[in-house]
Amino acid sequence: MALEIERKFLVEGDGWRAADGKSRHIVQAYVALEGGTSVRVRIYDGRDARLTVKFGLSSITRDEFEYPIPLADAEHMVEAAKGRLVEKTRHAITSGGFVWEVDAYEGPLAGLVIAEVEMESEDDAPALPHWVGREVTGDPTWSNANLAVRGLPEEARR
Repeated sequence: MALEIERKFLVEGDGWRAADGKSRHIVQAYVALEGGTSVRVRIYDGRDARLTVKFGLSSITRDEFEYPIPLADAEHMVEAAKGRLVEKTRHAITSGGFVWEVDAYEGPLAGLVIAEVEMESEDDAPALPHWVGREVTGDPTWSNANLAVRGLPEEARR
């Protein structure tokens, strides 16, 4: 069983852009959502695709199962998701021995930037880069699933 252990933060300013990191474009659609369970499909740079099933355990740790799937299948699933999708460019930035994934959203969510850091244990305490703002770990308002369904939160529109 695979566990995803991560913390999530809103990003303040553009300071993160100065860090070197690999970037890739992601189209992410939600095929099914039910409570703390989601089934999503991602297409990376229009070339590769993965199907992921997540089950919520706590605000930091979740079961996560991810599988490669044919690109044509993923494209069909994105169409079938009826608009429950987000598009973003993900930047992988190493800071303090941890890899931070900084997502710069596009389309209706343009301007929103969220950073996640995956950890080996809930006890890990990564040093927060200067560009990290308020922690939103466990706040469903900022989950990709909610962003896909509900759009940009009101507080982000101000």
